[in-house]
Amino acid sequence: MVEPQRVELSESETSRASRTYWDSAAEEYLEEHGEFLGDDKFIWSPEGVDEAAAQLLGPVRGKRVLEVGCGAAQCSRWLAGQGANVVAFDISVEQLRVGRELDRRTGTAVRTVAADAVAIPFASNTFDIACSAFGALPFVADAEAALGEIARTLKPGGLLVFSVTHPIRWSMPDDPTPAGLRITQSYFDRTPYVEVDADGTPVYAEHHRTTGDWIRALTTAGFVIDDLLEPEWPAGNDNIWGGWGPDRGRLVPGTAIWSARKN
Repeated sequence: MVEPQRVELSESETSRASRTYWDSAAEEYLEEHGEFLGDDKFIWSPEGVDEAAAQLLGPVRGKRVLEVGCGAAQCSRWLAGQGANVVAFDISVEQLRVGRELDRRTGTAVRTVAADAVAIPFASNTFDIACSAFGALPFVADAEAALGEIARTLKPGGLLVFSVTHPIRWSMPDDPTPAGLRITQSYFDRTPYVEVDADGTPVYAEHHRTTGDWIRALTTAGFVIDDLLEPEWPAGNDNIWGGWGPDRGRLVPGTAIWSARKN
């Protein structure tokens, strides 16, 4: 692996990089973060926002729910346990395979398919709720297209809640210590963060959008924004997750959780 780059990527290059990365990292990711995420919990962010307490989705019993970019489908497993009629998708077949292992371990099977967020394989006006905890939306080149696909699959008035890296964090180094409390990158630089292999092939890609970009993407896709939650770092959470941690998390937000409804 060579040094990370900031270079433009097409949607197809981004999708290929995401599939490559998550297929290779699925087992390692579960090993590193599995205890924090649980097998059948709904954790929105490294701050530990738990849907069981936060209730950002409201009552889900009997609702048709779509999880976007589900990874190993921990959130969907929790939703199923609450009585939701849930289906989920992810771009990584290996993540879904790990999810099958968790199905067997928990005794809760989740219906999953392999798909890209810019081409969701479900009928229009199907779901009451769509949700995504750091899944898919940071990893697509065209957020408007992905949000438009989500809007298409939601029923009128349907709810979308999703979490992503807080836009302000893109101007700071990926360092959770006090040394990370400095501006090293323009907040307005939308060039994606890309990692490449020794041959120069992108194998990881994440796209930055400003707060205004997210607002415009949501409204263009036909959503009305209800709320933006910027969770504070809670006392007692000493978890370090990449650039997230208590030292910096107590001073600046690391996560943005958007709530919106299909207009």
